[in-house]
Amino acid sequence: MLPTIEPGIKICAQMSPEPTEDDLKWVKQMGVDYVVTGTDATKSSYEYYASRRKLFADHGLTIYGFGNRDVHNMDAVTLNLPNRDAKVAQYKQHIRDLGKAGIPYTTYAHMANGIWSSAREETRGGASARALDLSKSPRGHWNGTYYEEPLSHGRRYTEEEIWDNYRSFIEEVVPVAEEAGVKIGFHPDDPPQPELAGVPRCILSSHDGYQRALDIADSPNIGICFCVGCWLEGGPLMGKGVLESIQEFGRQGKIYKVHFRNVDQPLPHFVETYINNGYMDMYKVMKVLRQIDFDGVVIPDHVPVMAGDPRLGTAYTIGWMQALLQRAEEEVAAERQAQP
Repeated sequence: MLPTIEPGIKICAQMSPEPTEDDLKWVKQMGVDYVVTGTDATKSSYEYYASRRKLFADHGLTIYGFGNRDVHNMDAVTLNLPNRDAKVAQYKQHIRDLGKAGIPYTTYAHMANGIWSSAREETRGGASARALDLSKSPRGHWNGTYYEEPLSHGRRYTEEEIWDNYRSFIEEVVPVAEEAGVKIGFHPDDPPQPELAGVPRCILSSHDGYQRALDIADSPNIGICFCVGCWLEGGPLMGKGVLESIQEFGRQGKIYKVHFRNVDQPLPHFVETYINNGYMDMYKVMKVLRQIDFDGVVIPDHVPVMAGDPRLGTAYTIGWMQALLQRAEEEVAAERQAQP
């Protein structure tokens, strides 16, 4: 049975599926009740998902979402490669297993050649952060595979091919997700670019592409993992800004999860930074989520590494998020009370 998810905005932590006792205590000590996690094909199964749900529940934590790296960013699906059918079958089994294990959500990314980065750079105080400078021969990476210009898959693909491949995939997946009761949130392309290494990024790299993809799916179980950082990376390329897009998609009930992160500037060169140190006022993001009565989780993502300890940046970010959420709750409540 799927768990009952409490209404409202829930601050959530990303965790290993095999946490230590200290990890579990640390998250609870921060006042967090929801987690997202993931694994790969070596452990992906109903039994494993159910065991993880019980483990976290025994420590007062609810798994909101569970991913499987082997069916995330599948070039076989995006490009209709020879092993496409096998990967779609694997993905559908992942969805069935989640539903059977009582886990209500998973994130899906549709990038054929991975997440692109250049060398890491420093952000405030010398913290190590992911960066992308398009002038410095970046490359894509996903799950142990690297991709480079000029052609990551030996030829140039057309936008029509990419859309046709998406349509055939989603037509197979929607009935499975609806039957399992699992929601799937599409993550933006990272980075949002018209094309990388011969592959158009025409679906999840703009507001209009997202809307078309959601319309094709036409399902209450297909929505968005709204990554604020990716939207900020794209800047004008997204067609509409972060706040306007959250309002439009949120009013459709299509935002299921939010990656709450900031960057210093949009492409062609950005560095991921602290949420209070980028070019977006992240309070405005939290407030608009509250204004649309967002009913999902908000998580730290791609956090700069402070003093060599990933926990520090996560704790810093969650503290900020909790403060921003409290302020947004208070201000929106006051504004609604003042309305005639």
